[in-house]
Amino acid sequence: MENKPLHRTFQHYEKKFKALSDQKRLHILHILCERGSTCVCDLIEDIQMPQSKLSYHLKILLDADLIQKETKGTWSYYSLNDSEIQHLLSEELCCLFRPSR
Repeated sequence: MENKPLHRTFQHYEKKFKALSDQKRLHILHILCERGSTCVCDLIEDIQMPQSKLSYHLKILLDADLIQKETKGTWSYYSLNDSEIQHLLSEELCCLFRPSR
């Protein structure tokens, strides 16, 4: 990890784990993992929620850098930010919670 104070490291991960602490957002991530880049119109149908609520959840995932957005014309397409997802599952993060012996 970069040399930054421990509290900054915790702040960095707090946003990501808060984004992951909701079933709807986990469902969105699961869909994106299976399908790859997906139009927001398809997500509305799959998640069965109004567009405004879906947008709220997508913004939280975007702000946590867990997904990426690409706009094509009037449609937005979302995909996983693979490098960030892999980083969260990495040994690097696990070492924060291992005793140093």
